[in-house]
Amino acid sequence: MNRNCSKTQVKELAPKTSHLKTGKKGEQIAANYLISIGYKIRGKNIRLSRDEIDILAYDPFDKVLVFAEVKTRTFYKEDILPSVNLTFSKKRKLCRSARRWIAKYKYEGGYRIDAVYIAAGKVLQHVKEIEWIDN
Repeated sequence: MNRNCSKTQVKELAPKTSHLKTGKKGEQIAANYLISIGYKIRGKNIRLSRDEIDILAYDPFDKVLVFAEVKTRTFYKEDILPSVNLTFSKKRKLCRSARRWIAKYKYEGGYRIDAVYIAAGKVLQHVKEIEWIDN
């Protein structure tokens, strides 16, 4: 540990750690959900340069690779849903991540980008083929 690190500095890091734990828990809930509906998980938290794919799965029904983005809230409130965090900028990054993965592995099959929204420890919604235009 850095001897210059004060207790105040350590306390300032606590919320980020909590945020990361919430995200990891949400990703595990989403992965379990996808498995329960028949998807095959191919990877989690895949880093591609500065981008990350939360979950890479295969949908055997539609026969496509799925790049799944997970958005998690620790609570459920109708006016503050996890979907509000899936901004246009984030959607662009998701598309870039998918393209990078496809190029890296020379994948030639079908794919789509989904979102799984988690609130209060439960799957709230699974959106297949997220919309790209914000209204």
